[in-house]
Amino acid sequence: ILFVGSSSFTKWTDVQDYFPGYPIINRGFGGSSLPDVIRYADDVIFPYNPKQIVIYCGENDLAGDTSLYPSQVAKRFEELFNLIRSRYKKVPVIYISMKPSPSRESLMPKFNVANVMIKSFLRTKKKTKFIDVYHAMLNADGKPMPDIFIDDNLHMNAKGYKIWQQLIAPHLLK
Repeated sequence: ILFVGSSSFTKWTDVQDYFPGYPIINRGFGGSSLPDVIRYADDVIFPYNPKQIVIYCGENDLAGDTSLYPSQVAKRFEELFNLIRSRYKKVPVIYISMKPSPSRESLMPKFNVANVMIKSFLRTKKKTKFIDVYHAMLNADGKPMPDIFIDDNLHMNAKGYKIWQQLIAPHLLK
Protein backbone atom coordinates (compact mmCIF):
# COMPACT_ATOMS: atom_id res chain seq x y z
CA ILE A 1 0.00 0.00 0.00
CA LEU A 2 1.61 3.22 -1.16
CA PHE A 3 1.26 6.41 0.88
CA VAL A 4 2.20 9.43 -1.24
CA GLY A 5 1.95 13.16 -0.70
CA SER A 6 3.30 15.89 1.52
CA SER A 7 5.00 16.25 4.90
CA SER A 8 2.04 14.98 6.93
CA PHE A 9 2.99 11.60 5.45
CA THR A 10 6.76 12.26 5.50
CA LYS A 11 6.65 12.95 9.24
CA TRP A 12 4.56 9.83 9.87
CA THR A 13 7.77 7.87 10.24
CA ASP A 14 6.14 5.12 12.30
CA VAL A 15 3.16 4.70 9.95
CA GLN A 16 3.77 0.94 9.78
CA ASP A 17 3.19 0.72 13.56
CA TYR A 18 -0.29 2.20 13.09
CA PHE A 19 -1.21 -0.42 10.50
CA PRO A 20 0.32 -3.73 11.58
CA GLY A 21 -0.26 -6.46 9.05
CA TYR A 22 -0.38 -4.05 6.13
CA PRO A 23 2.64 -3.59 3.85
CA ILE A 24 3.05 0.22 3.78
CA ILE A 25 5.52 2.13 1.62
CA ASN A 26 5.63 5.80 2.63
CA ARG A 27 6.78 8.03 -0.21
CA GLY A 28 5.59 11.35 1.14
CA PHE A 29 8.01 14.21 0.63
CA GLY A 30 8.03 17.46 2.56
CA GLY A 31 6.62 20.59 1.03
CA SER A 32 5.13 18.80 -1.93
CA SER A 33 2.18 20.16 -3.82
CA LEU A 34 0.05 18.25 -6.32
CA PRO A 35 2.17 19.41 -9.30
CA ASP A 36 5.25 18.06 -7.46
CA VAL A 37 3.65 14.63 -6.99
CA ILE A 38 2.66 14.65 -10.66
CA ARG A 39 6.18 15.70 -11.70
CA TYR A 40 7.80 12.96 -9.59
CA ALA A 41 5.22 10.21 -10.18
CA ASP A 42 7.86 8.13 -11.98
CA ASP A 43 9.88 8.17 -8.73
CA VAL A 44 7.27 8.11 -5.97
CA ILE A 45 4.33 6.18 -7.45
CA PHE A 46 5.00 4.08 -10.51
CA PRO A 47 8.06 2.01 -9.45
CA TYR A 48 6.09 0.33 -6.66
CA ASN A 49 3.24 -1.34 -8.53
CA PRO A 50 0.99 -0.73 -5.49
CA LYS A 51 -2.16 -2.67 -4.73
CA GLN A 52 -3.63 0.53 -3.23
CA ILE A 53 -2.64 4.22 -3.21
CA VAL A 54 -3.32 6.62 -0.34
CA ILE A 55 -2.81 10.32 -1.14
CA TYR A 56 -2.42 13.29 1.18
CA CYS A 57 -1.69 16.44 -0.81
CA GLY A 58 -3.22 19.79 -1.75
CA GLU A 59 -2.72 21.76 1.44
CA ASN A 60 0.68 23.09 0.34
CA ASP A 61 -0.79 24.16 -2.99
CA LEU A 62 -3.04 26.68 -1.23
CA ALA A 63 -0.46 27.63 1.41
CA GLY A 64 2.22 28.20 -1.24
CA ASP A 65 0.03 30.35 -3.47
CA THR A 66 -2.81 32.09 -1.66
CA SER A 67 -4.16 33.39 -4.98
CA LEU A 68 -5.14 29.83 -5.99
CA TYR A 69 -8.80 28.95 -5.92
CA PRO A 70 -10.02 25.68 -4.40
CA SER A 71 -11.25 24.69 -7.87
CA GLN A 72 -7.68 24.93 -9.19
CA VAL A 73 -6.45 22.57 -6.48
CA ALA A 74 -9.30 20.17 -7.24
CA LYS A 75 -8.30 20.25 -10.94
CA ARG A 76 -4.69 19.49 -9.95
CA PHE A 77 -5.93 16.49 -7.97
CA GLU A 78 -7.97 15.34 -10.97
CA GLU A 79 -4.82 15.52 -13.09
CA LEU A 80 -2.92 13.37 -10.58
CA PHE A 81 -5.81 10.92 -10.36
CA ASN A 82 -6.02 10.62 -14.15
CA LEU A 83 -2.25 10.07 -14.35
CA ILE A 84 -2.53 7.25 -11.82
CA ARG A 85 -5.49 5.75 -13.70
CA SER A 86 -3.53 5.90 -16.98
CA ARG A 87 -1.16 3.26 -15.52
CA TYR A 88 -3.26 1.59 -12.85
CA LYS A 89 -6.81 1.17 -14.12
CA LYS A 90 -8.07 -0.86 -11.15
CA VAL A 91 -5.85 0.11 -8.21
CA PRO A 92 -7.99 1.58 -5.43
CA VAL A 93 -7.18 5.21 -4.63
CA ILE A 94 -7.86 6.84 -1.27
CA TYR A 95 -7.69 10.60 -0.85
CA ILE A 96 -7.17 11.94 2.66
CA SER A 97 -8.86 15.33 2.95
CA MET A 98 -6.78 18.43 3.61
CA LYS A 99 -6.53 18.89 7.35
CA PRO A 100 -7.18 21.97 9.46
CA SER A 101 -4.22 23.23 11.48
CA PRO A 102 -3.72 26.19 13.80
CA SER A 103 -0.89 27.61 11.67
CA ARG A 104 -3.08 27.63 8.56
CA GLU A 105 -6.39 28.56 10.11
CA SER A 106 -6.86 31.41 7.61
CA LEU A 107 -6.82 28.86 4.77
CA MET A 108 -9.34 26.50 6.30
CA PRO A 109 -12.30 27.79 4.26
CA LYS A 110 -10.34 27.12 1.05
CA PHE A 111 -9.26 23.67 2.29
CA ASN A 112 -12.87 22.83 3.07
CA VAL A 113 -14.14 23.92 -0.37
CA ALA A 114 -11.36 22.04 -2.20
CA ASN A 115 -12.11 18.95 -0.09
CA VAL A 116 -15.78 19.10 -1.09
CA MET A 117 -14.81 19.41 -4.77
CA ILE A 118 -12.38 16.49 -4.61
CA LYS A 119 -14.93 14.35 -2.75
CA SER A 120 -17.51 15.16 -5.42
CA PHE A 121 -15.07 14.20 -8.18
CA LEU A 122 -14.18 10.90 -6.51
CA ARG A 123 -17.87 9.99 -6.15
CA THR A 124 -17.94 9.69 -9.95
CA LYS A 125 -14.97 7.27 -10.04
CA LYS A 126 -14.74 3.56 -9.29
CA LYS A 127 -12.41 2.11 -6.66
CA THR A 128 -11.97 5.37 -4.79
CA LYS A 129 -12.52 6.60 -1.26
CA PHE A 130 -12.50 10.08 0.21
CA ILE A 131 -11.58 10.13 3.91
CA ASP A 132 -12.63 13.24 5.80
CA VAL A 133 -10.00 13.94 8.45
CA TYR A 134 -10.82 17.66 8.33
CA HIS A 135 -13.94 17.53 10.48
CA ALA A 136 -12.52 14.84 12.79
CA MET A 137 -9.70 17.24 13.75
CA LEU A 138 -11.96 20.11 14.84
CA ASN A 139 -13.17 21.02 18.31
CA ALA A 140 -16.86 21.71 18.94
CA ASP A 141 -16.13 25.40 18.22
CA GLY A 142 -14.94 24.58 14.68
CA LYS A 143 -11.28 25.31 15.41
CA PRO A 144 -8.45 22.77 15.03
CA MET A 145 -7.77 20.71 18.14
CA PRO A 146 -4.58 22.31 19.51
CA ASP A 147 -3.37 19.20 21.36
CA ILE A 148 -2.92 17.05 18.25
CA PHE A 149 -0.14 19.16 16.72
CA ILE A 150 3.58 19.50 17.38
CA ASP A 151 5.14 22.88 18.19
CA ASP A 152 4.92 24.18 14.61
CA ASN A 153 1.09 23.99 14.81
CA LEU A 154 1.10 22.43 11.35
CA HIS A 155 2.25 18.85 11.69
CA MET A 156 0.61 16.27 13.92
CA ASN A 157 1.74 14.43 16.99
CA ALA A 158 0.87 10.80 17.79
CA LYS A 159 -2.61 11.83 18.98
CA GLY A 160 -3.31 13.45 15.60
CA TYR A 161 -2.05 10.42 13.69
CA LYS A 162 -4.24 8.19 15.85
CA ILE A 163 -7.27 10.10 14.52
CA TRP A 164 -6.05 9.45 10.98
CA GLN A 165 -5.34 5.80 11.70
CA GLN A 166 -8.88 5.19 12.96
CA LEU A 167 -10.35 6.74 9.82
CA ILE A 168 -7.96 5.13 7.31
CA ALA A 169 -7.67 1.57 8.69
CA PRO A 170 -11.17 0.37 7.69
CA HIS A 171 -10.40 1.18 4.04
CA LEU A 172 -6.99 -0.46 3.61
CA LEU A 173 -6.79 -3.66 1.59
CA LYS A 174 -5.57 -6.79 3.35
